[in-house]
Amino acid sequence: MLDLFCSAGRDWNLVTDGEPGEQVVDAQIVARHSEAFEVANGALVRARAALDDEQYDIVCVPELAIAPHAELVDLEREIAWLVKQHAGGAIVATACSGAVLLAAAGLLEGLDATTHWAYCDSIERRYPGIRVHRDRALVAAGVGQRLVMAGGGTTWLDLSLYLLSRVVDLETALQVAKLNLIDWHSVGQQPYAHLVGTRQVEDAVIAKCQEWIAARSTVEAPVASMVRLSGLPERTFKRRFRKAAGMTPLEYVHAIRLEQAKQLLETTDETLDKLAERVGYEDATFFSRLFRRKVGLTPAQYRRRFGALRSALSKPLSQARATVPSRP
Repeated sequence: MLDLFCSAGRDWNLVTDGEPGEQVVDAQIVARHSEAFEVANGALVRARAALDDEQYDIVCVPELAIAPHAELVDLEREIAWLVKQHAGGAIVATACSGAVLLAAAGLLEGLDATTHWAYCDSIERRYPGIRVHRDRALVAAGVGQRLVMAGGGTTWLDLSLYLLSRVVDLETALQVAKLNLIDWHSVGQQPYAHLVGTRQVEDAVIAKCQEWIAARSTVEAPVASMVRLSGLPERTFKRRFRKAAGMTPLEYVHAIRLEQAKQLLETTDETLDKLAERVGYEDATFFSRLFRRKVGLTPAQYRRRFGALRSALSKPLSQARATVPSRP
């Protein structure tokens, strides 16, 4: 992200005209202290400035290295600083799990938001006043749309381009995109998300039923089968399941089946009818509609996107090289 911001206005001219242009963004790393410190995966970072009273135009939180349901520890100073920056007029932007800090700061109450798909359940559970859009790769919210959130993984690229187009100009953002071969995440996060919830299940009875159905997702009457296995009254079972898993038992079965379908779409050339039957659906049309609604792509679109990616990554590098004829 730092490289992209520093590139704006400078590097396009360098590669096209041979002379660097004027750098239009003064980007710097700011942290609790200016001494070098180690971040996730052992990378060593030295901040250019410490958290203080200087007011910035844009503040970006790239990510937060915590598990989705972990408690925030010793981040009160950073949270207070973000609140102060936003109150002073700054655009506060986050990527991936960084939105957890905005939620903890109370900045997202009553607003739309997004974050990495694996953290959506946690934010929804802890902060029910936030409208989490797990399918969207980018959300701008609040007064003046000064709270900007990108989803997971490489959506920080989308965030950087959005901010450049907003505070500099569109042409500069496009130059940075072309220079760095950045493709916009136009399909959002849904196709990339793991549909089975990430919530920790503390209810042993429900956990047992989840484990059982994961191995038998194509069984007839799957919900009734889990009810029998649980030994609970049906209404009690459904209530406890939803509380534990964050979705109804039937939604959970659909999620497991669709994850299996995604794997088959990536790895086989099976017809849609056969594939739907293999994961538990007799009606291929119903399966297609459900897949499109939950995944955000049709089965055919998903196969083209991720089947092709899996195929490309699985080929030996030698197959991708161009053949150069030897000289006579």
